[in-house]
Amino acid sequence: MNPFSQISVEELAQMLSSDAREQLQLIDVREPDEVAIARIDGFEVLPLSQFADWADSIPARFDPQAETVVMCHHGIRSAQMCQWLSRQGFTNLRNLAGGIDAYSTAIDPSVPRY
Repeated sequence: MNPFSQISVEELAQMLSSDAREQLQLIDVREPDEVAIARIDGFEVLPLSQFADWADSIPARFDPQAETVVMCHHGIRSAQMCQWLSRQGFTNLRNLAGGIDAYSTAIDPSVPRY
């Protein structure tokens, strides 16, 4: 069984505009130069290339039981992060299907595509 599920950009947009946002943990694993081009407010940026810099702080920074949405450009790196987080004991992981690119296309065209 997959240790995480997918969340659509439509579902994410609905959650971000509701009270559910307060309970969400949002992680963006893209690189700083990508985040500089396009971002969604509220996501904490943890670039995969800097894994060694932040990996040890994950248990102190995030609740492993809380709903956690992970995003990247298209959904590949975020899936890798979800796999890793599940091995750290995270139990409520969602990978953003299509990543920020799909979010820009389907939800918010003001978010630049790259």
